[in-house]
Amino acid sequence: MTAKAGLAAAPVQDFRLRSECLSYLEVLAQSVSVIAPSTVPAAILGLIFASAGNGTWLSFLIGMLGLVLVSYNINQFSRRSASAGSLYSFIVKGLGPTTGVLGGWALLFGYMLTGMSTLCGFSVIASNFLGEFDLHPPVVLLYALGAGGAFLFAYKEAQLSARTMLLFEGAALASVLALGVIIWRHSGFQLDVEQVRLGGASPGGVLAGVVLVVFGFSGFESSTALGEEAKDPLRSIPKSVLQSVVVSGLVFIFMAYVVVLGFKGFSADLDKSDSPLFYLATELGWPRLGAFINVGILLSFFSCTLASINSTARIVYAMARHGLMIEALGAAHEKNETPHVAAAFAAAMTFVVATGAYLLGASPFESQGYFGTLCSFGFLSAYMLVSAAAPAYLHKIKQFDKRVLLVSVLAVSFMILPFLGVVGVPGSELFPPPKFPNNLLVWVFVFYMVGGALWLFALKIVNPRKLPALSKVMDDGRAPAIAGRGPAFAKDIRVD
Repeated sequence: MTAKAGLAAAPVQDFRLRSECLSYLEVLAQSVSVIAPSTVPAAILGLIFASAGNGTWLSFLIGMLGLVLVSYNINQFSRRSASAGSLYSFIVKGLGPTTGVLGGWALLFGYMLTGMSTLCGFSVIASNFLGEFDLHPPVVLLYALGAGGAFLFAYKEAQLSARTMLLFEGAALASVLALGVIIWRHSGFQLDVEQVRLGGASPGGVLAGVVLVVFGFSGFESSTALGEEAKDPLRSIPKSVLQSVVVSGLVFIFMAYVVVLGFKGFSADLDKSDSPLFYLATELGWPRLGAFINVGILLSFFSCTLASINSTARIVYAMARHGLMIEALGAAHEKNETPHVAAAFAAAMTFVVATGAYLLGASPFESQGYFGTLCSFGFLSAYMLVSAAAPAYLHKIKQFDKRVLLVSVLAVSFMILPFLGVVGVPGSELFPPPKFPNNLLVWVFVFYMVGGALWLFALKIVNPRKLPALSKVMDDGRAPAIAGRGPAFAKDIRVD
C-alpha cells in the first residue's frame, strides 16, 4: 500500500514503535491504570451509596456484567488484529471509515478528558497531603508536575511507563484491599444480611448507581492501543480487556460490601463522607494505613494520567499515520521507539485545558467532576459504536454468529442507561436532567463532535479518495508505507 492509494504520505523518518516489548502484566497495567480501581472506593463509592444504599454491591455487579458484554464485542476484533489504533481501527473495520473516524474522535475525547480529570485529582490529593506539612504549592505548578512527569515516562519507553503504572497502581490497590480485610475482620467477617437482602434499596436507586459505576470502569479497553508493542497481542490484549473488567469489578464489589458494612458501626454517614477509606482506617486504629492509602491514591491518579496520555498518543499516532492528522504526530522516537510527538501533544493538551479551567475560576475539585462527566460521553459513544460494529465486521469476513448479534444488542442497550443518566430525561425521577452548569456539558461534547464531522467533511473535499483508501488499509490489515520501508503497523494483521 502506498500513498497512491489515496492516503497522505507517511512521516519523513521511518522509525516505528518498539515491537513485542510489553509482557501480559504490562499490557494489563495499561487498562487497569485507566480504570484506577483504587480511587473508586475512595472517590465515588459514597455517591453510589447515596443512590443504591444496601444495593451498592449490586450496582457494581450489574455494571461489571454490562461491560463484560462490551468487552466481548471488542474482543471480536482484538482476537483477529492488533494495532495502535484501539477502538478507532475496530470501528472502521465494522462500520466503515466515516463512522470509524468519528468513533476514534469520540474516543480521543474520552481519553483526553480522563487525563485532565485525573490530573485535577492528582492536584487535589497532592495539595491535601502537602498541606499537612504546611506546604501550599500553586495549583498550576502541581498541574505542570503531573502532566510533565507523565510525559517524561511516556516519552522514555513503553516498558518504563507500563512498569511505573503497574507499581503505583499495584501499591495503591494492595493498601486499599488490606484496609478492606481489616474492616471485615473488625466486623467478625460476618455476613451482612441487610446487604444480601437489599434492605431498603430500590430498583431505581440501584440502576442510578449503575450509571456512576460505568463511569468508574471507563477506559478498560485502553490496552488495545498497545497492539504494536505487546508480546503475542492477539492473545494478551483480549485477555487484558476482559480481565481488567472482571478483576476491577471484583475489587469494587468487595470494597463496596465491606465499606458499607464498616460504616454501620460508626456515627458518620457514608453518603456524606468525602474520604471514607481514611475515615475508617483512622477509626479502626490504622491512621498510618489511611495516610499510606492517600499516598497510594495520589500515585494512582498519576498512573491514570500517564495511561490516558499513552492511549491518546497512540490513537493520534495511528490517525496521523493514516493521513488523518498532521504528519508530525505520526513520528516515533529513533531510540525510545515511542510516539513522542503525539505524547507531547497529549500532555500539553491535558495541562493547558486543566490550567485554563482553573484560570477561569474552576477549582481542581470542580474541574475533576466536570472533566470526569465529559469523558463519559466519549467513552459511551465509542463503546456503543464498537459493539454495533462487531456483528457487522464478522458478517463482512464471513464469520457471522447470531450470538455475537445478541451480545451486541444487549451491550448497546446497556450503554444507553448511563448515557441517559448523564443527559437526563425531562420529567423523570430516576434520571432527572442535570442542573446548571452540568446541563451544559453535553453540548460541549456535541460541539466537539460537530467540529470532528466538519473536519472529516473537509478531508473528503480535499482528498475524496482518502477515506475509501483507509477502509482498504483496514481490510488488508496493512498501514501506509513509511518512507518506502514497509508497513507502518507490522502487527495490524488479520488472522481470519
